[in-house]
Amino acid sequence: MSQTSDNAHAPASPGAIAAADLGIDFREIRYGKVSSVEEAAAARGVPVAAVVKSLLVRRGEDDYLLVLVPGDRSISWPKLRSLLGVSRLSMPDADTAFAVTGYRRGTITPLGLSLPVIADERLRGQDITLGSGEPGVAIGLSADRLLAAYSAEVADVADVPE
Repeated sequence: MSQTSDNAHAPASPGAIAAADLGIDFREIRYGKVSSVEEAAAARGVPVAAVVKSLLVRRGEDDYLLVLVPGDRSISWPKLRSLLGVSRLSMPDADTAFAVTGYRRGTITPLGLSLPVIADERLRGQDITLGSGEPGVAIGLSADRLLAAYSAEVADVADVPE
């Protein structure tokens, strides 16, 4: 069961604080521990596609970016490499991800970070939920407002998992 609050209340999670600072309307959703994207969607009361995965990608030494994909999709590495004009990309280990973002895996969000953001085009025009920087808490907001706030590059960078 989730509890939601809008930004009429004092934001508590790092993501909520960052969204409030950016002037983005949001709702903070507190739901507890989950172990899959499907459980997260059920706990947040949204379709799986509305659970956005914020994935830290390493482009080069000390060169990271965030890739946002709908919960029912995964990064298409060939599409992402082509978009970025590189032959190699990787996902850092959990300790490196924490060192770069200050967030643990499963809570990573672009909110509050200054990393470049690439978003899958399927997020346009959608209401989404994403990590808040705190376990068991999500931020619900307009993808378009988030993408504009972070000058995200929007492209087809996701595929349906096999």
